[in-house]
Amino acid sequence: MSILSAVSTTATIRKASKTLVNPISLLARSFASVTEDTKPLHAHYPVVPGSLTAHLQLRTGETFTGGSFGASSSAIGETVFTTSLVGYPESMTDPSYLGQLLVFTQPLIGNYGVPRRSRDQYGLLKHFESEKIQCKGIIVSDYATKYSHWNAVESLSEWCEREGIPAITGVDTRALVHILRGQGSTLGSLSVGAQPIQADKIEWSDPNQNNLVAQASTDSVRVFNPDGDVHVALIDCGVKYNIIRSLCDQGARVSLVPWNHNLMENLSSYDGIFISNGPGSPSHCHETISQLQQAFASYQRPIFGICMGNQLMGMAAGLNAYKLRFGNRGHNQPAVDLTNGKCVITSQNHGYALDDSQMPDGWSRYYVNANDGSNEGIRHLKKPFRSVQFHPEAKGGPLDTGYLFAEFVDSVRQAKLANVPATLAAEQSTGQQQAATA
Repeated sequence: MSILSAVSTTATIRKASKTLVNPISLLARSFASVTEDTKPLHAHYPVVPGSLTAHLQLRTGETFTGGSFGASSSAIGETVFTTSLVGYPESMTDPSYLGQLLVFTQPLIGNYGVPRRSRDQYGLLKHFESEKIQCKGIIVSDYATKYSHWNAVESLSEWCEREGIPAITGVDTRALVHILRGQGSTLGSLSVGAQPIQADKIEWSDPNQNNLVAQASTDSVRVFNPDGDVHVALIDCGVKYNIIRSLCDQGARVSLVPWNHNLMENLSSYDGIFISNGPGSPSHCHETISQLQQAFASYQRPIFGICMGNQLMGMAAGLNAYKLRFGNRGHNQPAVDLTNGKCVITSQNHGYALDDSQMPDGWSRYYVNANDGSNEGIRHLKKPFRSVQFHPEAKGGPLDTGYLFAEFVDSVRQAKLANVPATLAAEQSTGQQQAATA
């Protein structure tokens, strides 16, 4: 065949192929149709016969219709998305998602089911970050009706039904995420029924107007690993179980205290202080911020914070917090350690950040987000106080920064071995006693 003949044949094939129907695209269109001329946006999903219809309605007017695979109930919350590829049981039980409708960008969700509720040596659930599902509803592109995993005991659908959590499948999550990235995290209504709820009938309520930390926190002091060689006070703002486990694994005795616990009352009994993650806005936690301000003024031993803990430490130091457009959530956020220039891949889940454009005297930026430049941590220049916005204890990963737990507990242990007094007052009192004895 001549070159001209080959070119002519190729052109003919290409021309003919344009008239053929692409079965894949046709199937995709049957699963979700989005009409650009229709406003507000409506997306439709062919509900399996015998199943219920669910609707996600954003306050800004967009509506997505799909199949229900959770509880036959309704929920209103802040619609946010996570880019995590794995770990949906851990994400759904993360107290930081309290009050939110969680969108999974990973297309297939539910394929490995839900694990058994087994506990570790500290009495903590091994495969969940709290005792129950914390988010108010979930939105997925494709729910896997058949799961397969050696440790699974039920399906994601059965779990959601049992805990009263509505769930919708068949949503064009790419289109939804484009909306959320464009206009920011938005209030949403997830309902089950033949028709969406009339827009003027929805009673919108912003969960961030409430003190979600108070809802997520323990209401009494709980002790874990009582035989640990150092005593750490863990302020519970909505703690993930793996934070407690990570501290215990390093040999610490952990006293989990409420978000508004009076630290100053027994400050000298703590070898170190740790502030956990938590949901919502840090602006509601006036009591925690006040306690930290008092601790900063006199405490001499290590303090460390994670996520909400970073924001509360920053506000106690004099910084302000602001709401991010759509937050940083997922397992692939790059953060740069400003002390050595090292970039680490981190797990994150927060909708607020510290404004670190002007750092207070004595404080410095610690980490910065390599994507958007937002704050990822602060540190004190003289005292052993520091915090990070990301999650070193991440489940299901990455665990690149797990060493921060070892560094914190080691610093607590070293301070104890060096007999570092808990407070400046204690240090001055010891000095006066030594002078009197001499």
